[in-house]
Amino acid sequence: MQRPQKNRIQLERFLPYRLSVLTNLVSGAIAGVYEERFELTIPEWRVLAVLARHPGLSAAEVATHTRMDAVAVSRAVSRLLKAGRLRRSIAPDDRRRSVLELSAAGESVYREIAPVALRYERALVACLDASELATLDATLEKLTARANALASARRGSRT
Repeated sequence: MQRPQKNRIQLERFLPYRLSVLTNLVSGAIAGVYEERFELTIPEWRVLAVLARHPGLSAAEVATHTRMDAVAVSRAVSRLLKAGRLRRSIAPDDRRRSVLELSAAGESVYREIAPVALRYERALVACLDASELATLDATLEKLTARANALASARRGSRT
């Protein structure tokens, strides 16, 4: 007979796992639209979305905003540049830094996908009332701040 082990994780109750599952479900549902219509990957869509909101970021800044791996951002940026959906230029204040912006084609793709993503978001949260939605928003902000603090503390302990 096997004895129960201490510190076993019940994945279905483990918050990081649950958040990951939810993220994969949500991203996958929306991704189907932009993969079919525009041959965009999830990282490419995230780059477009961040640059639509924050034009003029470097690839490293995009990685910071999206929390994506720098290599994934670099690949996404390369594909988007090749497809003519991004423009790269030199930052006027620092000639060593290149910055990215959506091209007209990138803007067009973004304008088509954004309403689909927003409709999906509305459908997803339709099961929550206003109070639950406000609580979810506050909770996500609190958890994000805490995760950032824990990550910073971990980075600090390695130096």
